[in-house]
Amino acid sequence: MSYPKRTAALASVAALAGSAVLMAAPAARAEVVNVNYQCKTPIGDKSAVSPIDIKGVKSGSGYKLTMSWQKGVSSSPVDLGKGAMNPSATIKLGGADSGTMSVTGPANQATVPANTPIKINDLTGTYTPKKSGKVTFTAGVLTIKALGTTTTCTPTNSPGASLTLDVTAASGSSGGTQSDSNTSDSGSALPQTGPEDSAIALGTLGGTVLLAGAAGALWLTRRNQVARARR
Repeated sequence: MSYPKRTAALASVAALAGSAVLMAAPAARAEVVNVNYQCKTPIGDKSAVSPIDIKGVKSGSGYKLTMSWQKGVSSSPVDLGKGAMNPSATIKLGGADSGTMSVTGPANQATVPANTPIKINDLTGTYTPKKSGKVTFTAGVLTIKALGTTTTCTPTNSPGASLTLDVTAASGSSGGTQSDSNTSDSGSALPQTGPEDSAIALGTLGGTVLLAGAAGALWLTRRNQVARARR
C-alpha cells in the first residue's frame, strides 16, 4: 500500500475510533415532569400542579443537582415578607441507586403577596454516586417553612423521573477498605525512596547492594591471595 493510501486508511480508523468514544460517553436525559402536589398547610389542605425540572452538572466526584419549579405551589393567607419563607425538598433516587437526597435554597428575596401561589426558588444539592450505572432523579416531598409554620407538599401522581444520569462511583466507595500499596505483608510501612516510592525501586536498591557485596567479597579474596603470594 502506498504512503498516501496508508495515511488515509489510518485517518479513517482514527475517525471511527473517535466516533466510538463519543458514543460511549456517559449519557444524561432530562425532561420537565408535571408533579401534582397535595399540600398540608396550617389553614387546611391545598393542591397544585407544577412542572418540575432537575438538572445535573458534574462537580468533582459527584454532581450538582438543581431542582426548579415552573409554577407556584400552595399559598399564604397573609403576606410573606422578604426572607420569611424557607423551602427545601427531597429527590428520590432510582435505578442503580436508591433512597433520597436533599436540596435546599435561599429564602424568598421579595414579598409573597397573600393568597397567591408561592414561587419556589431553585433548590440545589450535591449527589455523590455510591454505585455505577444509570440513576434516576424524581421529585419528592417539598417542605415550606414560614412564620413559624410548616407546609408539606407530597407528589400524589407518581411522577416520572425528571433526570437520568449514567454515573460512575468513586474508587473505594463500594464500602470496602481501600488497600495501601505502600504497606508490606507484615503490615509495616516501606521506607520512602523519593519519587520512585515503590517496592520495585526498593527491590532494585536491594539488588544493587547484593551485587556490591559480591564484588567486595571477590576483592577481599583476591587481596588475600596476593598477600600470601608475596610471603
